[in-house]
Amino acid sequence: MPAPATDTHPPRQPVRRGAPVVVPIRSLGPEHRGRIAVHLLRLEPGDRYLRFGYAASDEQVLRYVQQLDFVRDEVFGIYNRRLELIAVAHLAYGDAAEHRSCAEFGVSVLAQARGRGFGARLFERAVMHARNRDVRMVFIHALSENTAMLRIARNAGAVVRRDGSESEAYLEIAPAGLQSRMAQKVVHRLAEMDYQLKRQARQFRAFLAGMQAARSGTPPGA
Repeated sequence: MPAPATDTHPPRQPVRRGAPVVVPIRSLGPEHRGRIAVHLLRLEPGDRYLRFGYAASDEQVLRYVQQLDFVRDEVFGIYNRRLELIAVAHLAYGDAAEHRSCAEFGVSVLAQARGRGFGARLFERAVMHARNRDVRMVFIHALSENTAMLRIARNAGAVVRRDGSESEAYLEIAPAGLQSRMAQKVVHRLAEMDYQLKRQARQFRAFLAGMQAARSGTPPGA
């Protein structure tokens, strides 16, 4: 009696997906103007063009940073382990009473940090903040060639309208609830803890470098 046929290919195992990676996003204030400026000035020419909608000069970038209103608006950032801002988002609110239920979103990510979903995470964080401030619509104005930004908006459920070289996206936001307000507090605390840990690690690395330099007689960084 012939032996039963066997499958030479083992059955595929189901793909196990891990828990989503938490990306600490920190609120930025006036004391971070310098770091925000460094981040924006490090953008490649094409990325700077997409962020501002025109070929902004260094002077125009610095003027934008100086004019940031941290009382009215909200600015968010993602740090790397060297405490460099690798992604920054600006959520701008209107001054006029009839525009207080709307906000505009803009984001920039350094080239070496792209492909990790930081832009989408910053948009999610901005929408959460806007919802808790009773904003009903988040607006994005972008060049039509800025496909990455428009993709983020579409994936979030925004309506995108193209008008030649420029596009606009509108995302209607549901009213805030207890869950949304508690979630904002949690992500804020996580971001602060992450920043403090990175700051301590950076200080410790500098301390070790100083000790090694003292032993070898070489100044740190030489």
